[in-house]
Amino acid sequence: MESLFSHPAPDSSQPREDVEDLEPLVFSVVVPSTIQHAFMGFTDHPHLWWPLEEHSVYGAGSHVEFEENLILETAEDGRTSVWGTIDDWQPPMSFHASWYPASTPLWSTELRVAFRAVDEGTEVRLIHDGWEGAEDPQATRDSYAEGWPGVLSNYSRFMGGAVA
Repeated sequence: MESLFSHPAPDSSQPREDVEDLEPLVFSVVVPSTIQHAFMGFTDHPHLWWPLEEHSVYGAGSHVEFEENLILETAEDGRTSVWGTIDDWQPPMSFHASWYPASTPLWSTELRVAFRAVDEGTEVRLIHDGWEGAEDPQATRDSYAEGWPGVLSNYSRFMGGAVA
């Protein structure tokens, strides 16, 4: 797969019953800031740290933002793509979204990002699951397992944290 948002070709060799065996992906980074600042950096300023040249619908030059209950990418020419729908918004502690970049809500997975105070600042924990909602659950999970660490590394660097 080329990017976090690429859609794999369905693999008919994997029975959909095996989807229950797919574990959630869990990643975390610690950033040297308060919970409020970490939450704002993640949700108010993703256009400053999200690697759009690698993981987006429209590529470099587009803009990503949290707008009302949506996570939205806007291309330079004004086209938009909804990446997810936020259905639980608990600032500055967490948010949950149905996640479907470059797809439709029909093929959504589940994304929760939680913010917790730790001695070094704030732990930002991303949990991605709900693979049964993906068109090709195993390939989708594999793609995100490869992509999320780089995305969170960009966020950590933006927030002044250590880069893994």
